[in-house]
Amino acid sequence: MLEEEALQRHRSAFAQASISGQQELEVGSFYQWRRDGEVHQWNPESIASLQYAAKNNNWAAYQEFASQTNDQSQRMATLRGLLRFKKHTSPLPLEEVEPASEITKRFASGAVSLGSISREAHETMAIAMNRLGARSNTGEGGEDYRRYTLDPNGDSRSSAVKQVASGRFGVTPNYLVNATDLQIKMAQGSKPGEGGQLPGHKVDEYIGWVRSTMPGVELISPPPHHDIYSIEDLAQLIHDLKNINPEARIHVKLVSEVGVGTIAAGVSKAHGDVLLISGHDGGTGASPESSIKHAGLPWELGIAETHQTLVMNDLRSRVVLQTDGGMKTGRDVVVGALLGAEEIGFSTAPLIALGCIMMRKCHLNTCPVGIATQDPELRAKFAGQPEDVVNYLFLVAEDTRSLMAELGFRTFDEMVGRADVLESSTAIKHWKADGIDLSPLLLPAAELNGTAIQQCQIKQDHGLQHSLDQVVLLERCRPALDQGEKVCLDLSIKNTNRAVGTMLGHEIMKRWGEAGLPDNTIHLRFQGSAGQSFCAWLPAGVTAVLEGDANDYVGKGLSGGRIVTYPPNNSTFSAQDNILVGNVVLYGATGGQAFFRGRAAERFCIRNSGASAVVEGVGDHGCEYMTGGRVVILGPTGRNFAAGMSGGIAYVWAPEPDVFRSRCNLGMVELERVHDGEDIAELVTLLSLHARYTDSSVALNLIEQGEEILCNEFVKVMPVDYKNALAKQAAGSRQ
Repeated sequence: MLEEEALQRHRSAFAQASISGQQELEVGSFYQWRRDGEVHQWNPESIASLQYAAKNNNWAAYQEFASQTNDQSQRMATLRGLLRFKKHTSPLPLEEVEPASEITKRFASGAVSLGSISREAHETMAIAMNRLGARSNTGEGGEDYRRYTLDPNGDSRSSAVKQVASGRFGVTPNYLVNATDLQIKMAQGSKPGEGGQLPGHKVDEYIGWVRSTMPGVELISPPPHHDIYSIEDLAQLIHDLKNINPEARIHVKLVSEVGVGTIAAGVSKAHGDVLLISGHDGGTGASPESSIKHAGLPWELGIAETHQTLVMNDLRSRVVLQTDGGMKTGRDVVVGALLGAEEIGFSTAPLIALGCIMMRKCHLNTCPVGIATQDPELRAKFAGQPEDVVNYLFLVAEDTRSLMAELGFRTFDEMVGRADVLESSTAIKHWKADGIDLSPLLLPAAELNGTAIQQCQIKQDHGLQHSLDQVVLLERCRPALDQGEKVCLDLSIKNTNRAVGTMLGHEIMKRWGEAGLPDNTIHLRFQGSAGQSFCAWLPAGVTAVLEGDANDYVGKGLSGGRIVTYPPNNSTFSAQDNILVGNVVLYGATGGQAFFRGRAAERFCIRNSGASAVVEGVGDHGCEYMTGGRVVILGPTGRNFAAGMSGGIAYVWAPEPDVFRSRCNLGMVELERVHDGEDIAELVTLLSLHARYTDSSVALNLIEQGEEILCNEFVKVMPVDYKNALAKQAAGSRQ
């Protein structure tokens, strides 16, 4: 097949010239649709039909759209197009099939972030999905907390699925508490498996506020998920999210790829509640061509492998399977269910229903229909209404019902995993399709394990009843939670106590909202060795003091609280020369303060967007991808400091500045001396707080030596874009 394609290209390139003497070349259309180019699944006809059907709730127009989408030329573009339904001898009357209103509850919209699309489009999508009883997805751009209050007409603009991605933009405890589903975005980026970014010109004042960053500064979403290196790390994040919102389902979004079934088995064992297998179709028009065409595999491969692997290992009963990637019609929904999915995601199609015309200008901020832009003049052109998405998805649901009736299924659940209803199509003849063997997709999972349950029927046991919060903290902090009274507790802690303080944060958010409690309302003093994720997503009003040490993820997502850690008072070692806290400390913090008398391990303060922190040395990758906040390092740093750092400021004590320069990644930052009066005042304040809370001899010594040592031996790590944005902001305020 590859040889034949190469030969065809060669013949085309060296064909005999035309009468005019010039070689006629194909117009292309690999990226954008062209009239005489190759087939595109989204083209002017299909877009027009879908938009007319959605605007007018017109069944005939939808059938025209479905016919265009499902016809032979289109079907050759997808694996599901090469399949057909086996004829059923006893179809059902349509009235015996469950109603469309039940089927739409299984639908979800894709993870499209606020920032990549406009506020109006993002909120309209949320309203529509909430009206359907379905689930909209925030994407990784955060969400305005004012959307958690119902509109006067009863509509909700709150997205049911809150995504937690490598960016962690705007991930606060209030954001997490106001969700029915929390989605861990392992499939990182604007195309599954690849990183993405939001250009600075799309980060206006509002987007910067929601994402806890500076307007005008580019925001990067790299491919790796920086707090997950193993299934054990993933299990910890699932546990943390379940603590901050015990009522929510915890999703894990995976890329459709070879071997995804094995990964899915690990996720199930890590207690994930929902698994999303995301296919290579779809994704934003802001992606580069290489990503759009060459990232990931079809969802059909991924969902079939995942379903089969989970059944084979008797794990399918624990997780809900969802899939997405180019879903358009009821036929797509039914094939997805037959291959193993209980829920179906739609991304591009609902945006087209809202007015998207596939201009591929998403990255330029020039979307002419006001969807993929933050330009206020273009946003004013947005004409989409919630009814457009509601109409479209109800039409899809009715289409699904019609097919279910033909195939003899009364309920959606009856379809799940029934791959035996599918077979390879004999109608499609194409030299590329002739050699494709689809039998691995169509293998009935029951043949792999006939005794295993083939749908989710058992809830995961997250073990929350054993947490220190549940056993001790919540009850003893009741006066603060209910009446806002001050509470001070002394407690012992051990390294099997994970995510201590996180469930307490959940209760504070439920009762007191975005602002949390007044400073130091709850004062917790711990002695011992804390386990993973000590005080993750700690909100305002809580101070946690640990006399001892802590494992990884201390203060993950810190959001207004205060964390103080120092060695035991009777210890004899030098605190500043020893590691006190583990890896990935203050990952994705959005606010608050943290003081560590001792060193941190690797990836300290990555993705910090608002917290102030002082530590006495860090390992590799400190302040990586930081977008805000202030960090003071009173000791040595490892390699690759400040990689991808686009915001915030770090002050590093570097008596040997050349050594620090060699360890700093200068791709996005500049190194300056501390000489500005505001910088000196800020540094002195943080040093004084560090000395006050931890009795740090290092901080006390530096304060005693005065401003001279601050100016001569400290280096200010300043992101270039952040510096320019501050200067622009200052110039604007002077005008």
